[in-house]
Amino acid sequence: MDLAQLRQQWNSVLDQLERIDRIAWISFFDARLAEFDGQTLYLDFSDSRKFGSAHEYSEVRDRQVETLKSVIKKVLGIEMEIILV
Repeated sequence: MDLAQLRQQWNSVLDQLERIDRIAWISFFDARLAEFDGQTLYLDFSDSRKFGSAHEYSEVRDRQVETLKSVIKKVLGIEMEIILV
């Protein structure tokens, strides 16, 4: 799967994520799929301020990333690492 194919299916991933964890869905809804090398997906939040505040959300963010990874595996059948940029 390449980045273009992933983008085509991203709404299906988000729909499933919303059913499982609405807070995670809100967190990733406006992420831009910046790069995918077949193993690692880079999500760009430069247009969003969600992850740019001085608050410490690393524990919650880690759980949300794990939830997103499990949904991607369920919907697309692939495992990947996710890096937030």
